[in-house]
Amino acid sequence: MAAAKSGNNKDRVVYSEFGNASHDEAFERATPDLPPKQQNLRVEASRAGRKGKTVTIIRGFQTNAETMNDLLKKLKAQCGAGGTIKDDTIEIQGDHKQKIVEFLLKQGYKAKASGG
Repeated sequence: MAAAKSGNNKDRVVYSEFGNASHDEAFERATPDLPPKQQNLRVEASRAGRKGKTVTIIRGFQTNAETMNDLLKKLKAQCGAGGTIKDDTIEIQGDHKQKIVEFLLKQGYKAKASGG
């Protein structure tokens, strides 16, 4: 006798001591939301993997997504360029390293230019 195939084995519960509640929130990584004075940011210009286009990368953020989106919007307006958030870093199109470091220092962040 052949066993019946089930369509979706991901929802199959083998054992549950405390009911059927989902605990996905418990497994998410907590992101610390530190004030600007406690964050050490590094600003660098890079062309690697971008077909020769220069991008200014800001690394070292320890804040939530909402704060990063607000800062991204301010940086794009300050530099007059496009930008995005990728993997807890902000990327601004073009080489605006010095301008971004000065802006971040005025906002209260600890920022340093890195790289050549």
